[in-house]
Amino acid sequence: MPPPAVNKALFILNPYAGMPPVKFIISEELKRRKHELSLYKSLSIDESGTLIRQNFDKYDVFIAAGGDGTVHTVASQLVGSDKVLGVLPIGSGNGFAKELGFKPIIKALLRDIEKNESLTIDVMDINNELCLNVAGVGLDSFVAHSFEKLKARGFWSYGWVTLVNFFKLRPFHATIKIPGEKTISEDLFVLTAANTRQFGNYAFIAPDAVPNDGKLDVIMIKPFPKLLVPFFVFRLFTKKLNKSRYYTHIKTDKEVTISTDETRFHIDGEPVTISGDVKIKIKKNALKVLRTRYNKLT
Repeated sequence: MPPPAVNKALFILNPYAGMPPVKFIISEELKRRKHELSLYKSLSIDESGTLIRQNFDKYDVFIAAGGDGTVHTVASQLVGSDKVLGVLPIGSGNGFAKELGFKPIIKALLRDIEKNESLTIDVMDINNELCLNVAGVGLDSFVAHSFEKLKARGFWSYGWVTLVNFFKLRPFHATIKIPGEKTISEDLFVLTAANTRQFGNYAFIAPDAVPNDGKLDVIMIKPFPKLLVPFFVFRLFTKKLNKSRYYTHIKTDKEVTISTDETRFHIDGEPVTISGDVKIKIKKNALKVLRTRYNKLT
């Protein structure tokens, strides 16, 4: 008789995700545990969606084994259902996984599946597209567009691309409209909509964001002298960026409309091009997520 975990969860593995050492170790352990879990390798977004739909009634939990893009793809098939999302993080940033307490430890994940505990979180809707973590326009989106063109992945490659984009950075103008509140129109370096606190790699852009409070967090960073970048980096990684006088934070449960001539956005770290108004709203209690021993949400 197969172990209970096999009957409860389906792993969707993106074989292209992650840096080679991590990817190899995880892949080998998944092979070694083939009798303890059900696994499919998916080579594309469309294939992942098809695999989940074909097996939707067979499993209670669907595990995204990959980076933020893989998590986004799997979650898009589960939103609004009673199925549960789990994550085996092997990507470069793993922002969502870090926020929800998922570790690249298969044995611990299997134990969590056996416990069968979950919590319900909010998601963001951006022009009818799903966003789990953060989205926006500005430095982070310019980095996402540049990073996509690189062959080398990982933290150091991301750091180098960020540095290059920062020194080329020029302010963009944006207008932010929130019904019942004042309209904001100004030049910015960063404009982020957040459901959780971080981009990934423990870079906390929205230290006050909570993914199950029914609120959307809007972060604006005004242009600042570039010689202050070491202080900004320190604050970003120590959850203190909100202490800067160049930082503005709005928390709302209303739909937010962003108007800007800049078209280079990102959604969950994936580069996208958006022309015209961008409408962002929170969808409360939309996704069930596997609870782990490291998850601190209530």
